Amino acid sequence: MTYVLYGAAALAEIAGCFSFWAWWRLGKSPLWLLPGLASLALFGFLLALVGTSAAGRAYAAYGGIYIAASLGWLWLVEDVRPDRWDFAGAALCIAGASVMLLAPRGA
Repeated sequence: MTYVLYGAAALAEIAGCFSFWAWWRLGKSPLWLLPGLASLALFGFLLALVGTSAAGRAYAAYGGIYIAASLGWLWLVEDVRPDRWDFAGAALCIAGASVMLLAPRGA
């Protein structure tokens, strides 16, 4: 369930940030900012649902998932295919995030 929450949070964050990118860098209407702000609020809500006792650990592990999701966005939305180094880096990040998420922790 944690990976699903992280995936949904990443999509919400990337979409929200892209709305600012589209407005600022692509000359889209400022109205693009409204769904972007809602998407960023959803991101914060979803990330807060992750079942961990420390916010910093939740954010750190999320970073790995975010990197992989960003490459998906690059490919699917921006039509730029990631290269093998992008995929290798994302795999390392997912592995690191998984270590943080799945490691046994003492009480």
